[in-house]
Amino acid sequence: MSNWTPTRYKTTNWSSYNSALKRRGSLTIWFDPSMIWSPPPSGKRGRQQAYSDAAIQACLTLKVQFGMPLRQVTGFVESLLGLAGLDWAVPDYSTLCRRQKTLTVDIPYRGGHGPLHLLIDSTGIKAEGEGEWNARKHGGTKRRIWRKVHIAVDEETLEVRAVEATGSDIGDAPMLPELLSQIPPDEDIGSVTGDGAFDTRKCHDAIADRGAEAIIPPRKNAQPWKPTTAGACARNEILRAVKYLGPAIWRRWSGYHRRSRIEAKMHCVKRLGQSLMARDFDRQVAEIQIRCAVMNRYTALGTPTTMAAG
Repeated sequence: MSNWTPTRYKTTNWSSYNSALKRRGSLTIWFDPSMIWSPPPSGKRGRQQAYSDAAIQACLTLKVQFGMPLRQVTGFVESLLGLAGLDWAVPDYSTLCRRQKTLTVDIPYRGGHGPLHLLIDSTGIKAEGEGEWNARKHGGTKRRIWRKVHIAVDEETLEVRAVEATGSDIGDAPMLPELLSQIPPDEDIGSVTGDGAFDTRKCHDAIADRGAEAIIPPRKNAQPWKPTTAGACARNEILRAVKYLGPAIWRRWSGYHRRSRIEAKMHCVKRLGQSLMARDFDRQVAEIQIRCAVMNRYTALGTPTTMAAG
């Protein structure tokens, strides 16, 4: 059977998308004077926090955005507040380092229309070890550590809705229920798209429990499961459709090709840095979450709208 002719697409909102790309590089930074920079007293015993989570996240966002060490971030924020005419105190590098370990990162998202269609995948980011050139030239050391980033992206808005960070020894399938648990229970999920690594009972059961449709290709030489759960029944239907239509037609019919959008989002994660600056695992988790918050800000500025041109 011959392959289909590749579909060509054209961008219909090039003018607004071009303006959005220019705004992504703008150095205009606004500090809202009504922002809670110093939190009110908590009423608990002990020393009160001098800076709110929003203030710490704002400083760490600049750190991730510009790839600066903590001491340079302190000086950068001091100069920005001076230019803005605000007399706010600036957290020092030790405060930023300490608070990053327990920071609850706020990942903004706009939300789409109708049910949520999630695209799920993972990638690896270097956490410790020499660069690729040094390892190739001199062999490198055996102590090269990677962190695995699992994200779930809204297909409509291309915004990150859930993120998890694990060690490199954790597979993709065990993290899918964790990603779905980050979606509010009252939010309707229409479908969950992933590659063949998510073709497990726990993944299909977790998707079925949220009332969503699983768009996951069966593994090679897959066999039907006992129809004891709703997830197993849905997976058997996918297996029958693949065997009847063939893998290529099933991917086109089910819309599995939409998963390529999350591959582009993974590239965006790497564009913010090929390696993590933090050395502690909890701080690395906060750094990864801040990266997702930055990407959502970029995405909210504008995305291309394309249509088939023939």
